[in-house]
Amino acid sequence: MNGDLPACGVRICGTGSYVPERRMTNEDFAKILDTSDEWIVQRTGIHERRICDPARESTFDMARTALERALECAEMKGSDLDLIIVGTVTPEMTCPSVAARVGAAVGAVPAAAFDVSAACCGFVYGINIAQGLIRAGMFRTIGVIGAENMSSIVDYTDRSVSILFGDAAGACILKRDPDPRIGCLYQRLGADGTGWHSLYLPRKQRDVPACDVDNPIRLGNIRMNGKEVFRFAVTKFREVLEEAMHHTNLTAESVGQVICHQSNLRIIEAARERLGLPREKVFINIDKYGNTSAGSVGLCLDELWRAGKIERERPFVMVAFGGGLTWASSVWRV
Repeated sequence: MNGDLPACGVRICGTGSYVPERRMTNEDFAKILDTSDEWIVQRTGIHERRICDPARESTFDMARTALERALECAEMKGSDLDLIIVGTVTPEMTCPSVAARVGAAVGAVPAAAFDVSAACCGFVYGINIAQGLIRAGMFRTIGVIGAENMSSIVDYTDRSVSILFGDAAGACILKRDPDPRIGCLYQRLGADGTGWHSLYLPRKQRDVPACDVDNPIRLGNIRMNGKEVFRFAVTKFREVLEEAMHHTNLTAESVGQVICHQSNLRIIEAARERLGLPREKVFINIDKYGNTSAGSVGLCLDELWRAGKIERERPFVMVAFGGGLTWASSVWRV
């Protein structure tokens, strides 16, 4: 989307997030796997991650709480929502959707509801879809959530993948605004399914491609070719971020914040250095939470929003990439 401004704008009215209380540190991994704090930090930048308590926390629970906090921040009620979109690859059930259950829990019935399965891009996919639907006149107020219970699909006997992921949810409330200058200035969604086997979650043996038959990770758990994903992420992340800034005439000086999917500190730092962005403009929380997939960007947005670091004078950029393989960007003025 680019070109002439539409007849209305889209305002971010509030944000919210949720992370479990339980911390799983690198030292905890060192007790069960052949690894160390130094080895993990050097390769990922992660020191700890939050993990759900299966007895009382799930994707639904995190998504509901994040949306409730976003509604409170926006001084709204669930009944003010016309639509709820949840980005997730870890729903408790494929039917009903997490979004429908969350809608019922917050009193949003009969608001429309659906889930988006775009892996780590789920929140940015959702926010781009939502703003388009508002500007098309189909909805007025939409709750967008990214929520992942990654610990439910991680094989903790495997060092290559398990150290990366944590659990979290982030949410925001979008509302139609009469000022057409407010909202999304540019967005991009993309996917390349030819690389699907680089990051996938097989449920049955027939879903495992020939190139991965010797993978020791158990069925029903996420599998990743680290080298291929790293190569894709470094290239695509930089490309999508450069494109977003170019199309909106943003520079390292004029951009407010760059909110990146928290996949790997080395990937984020490589892109930051390539674009000459100062450290204070590229938000980092992977050290505390790990890679929370679709929960990542929404969690970052909420932390920045509540800290007062989303400036009205300077647009901010959201960028994500993940399984599919997928990628997404979204440039916003508030």
